[in-house]
Amino acid sequence: MNIQSAIIEGTKILTDKSINSAKLDSEILLASAIDQDRKYIILNNDQNIKEENLKYFQKLINKRSFREPIAYLTNEKYFWKYKFFITNNTLIPRPDTELIVEQILKLTKFKTKMKILDIGVGSGCILLTILKERRNFHGVGIDISKKCLNISKINAKNLEVSSRVKFFKTDVDKFAQGKYDLVVSNPPYIKKLDLKYLEKDVINFEPKLALDGGLDGLSEIRKVIKKSSELIKKNGKFILEIGFDQKNKVINLLKDEGFYINSILKDLAMNDRCIVSTKI
Repeated sequence: MNIQSAIIEGTKILTDKSINSAKLDSEILLASAIDQDRKYIILNNDQNIKEENLKYFQKLINKRSFREPIAYLTNEKYFWKYKFFITNNTLIPRPDTELIVEQILKLTKFKTKMKILDIGVGSGCILLTILKERRNFHGVGIDISKKCLNISKINAKNLEVSSRVKFFKTDVDKFAQGKYDLVVSNPPYIKKLDLKYLEKDVINFEPKLALDGGLDGLSEIRKVIKKSSELIKKNGKFILEIGFDQKNKVINLLKDEGFYINSILKDLAMNDRCIVSTKI
């Protein structure tokens, strides 16, 4: 079978399962199966596919037809301008989270050296992107998942920032190392009872540990805010990703812990997504 026929076959299977991005997904999965990029797929339509590669592609299409996310099937996701290694032990990096990176780069434009803490580092996409963009910054990433930390370490090595980052397996409650110029966190913030309403791609495959924010969606956020107020230097910046309906409650929690609210950032869908504050 050639590339064009395989794409048509894959697209039909995914379309029948109501997957909107059926053709794009088929192209990405075939590129992964033959270890090429998508551009190669588009330019070499009539190229024949080896039998073992075709079988692997069909296996990937079958998994995708059950809504398994593309990032987990290909073990990669682009974030900012960098390619991150991803497995189903970490949350998939989202375009909305790039807002945090953009904001941090604006805030640190004229800083020569900074020490950054990322609470709940996951795949490392936020912290490692900052370190890649700011050559003299140093970072610490903490997470309760050893598997996440191993993935972060792989990504740090791939991005050549390993010498400027340390990782610790710990709950934020128990972490007490150092003082930081900037603290960033994208904690779990979805209400336990709302988890079942998430898209199947998310709830059936992404780690619940990274999604479940407790009964009111704020249990992890409370811990992160409390601990950040101890770990951050005076006048240090704290950047926190939140749920679309949590702004007012989180602002009150921040003020109670001695933070001044600088700004609220909206995501691509114009929902409140991120709070920038300063420790006073």
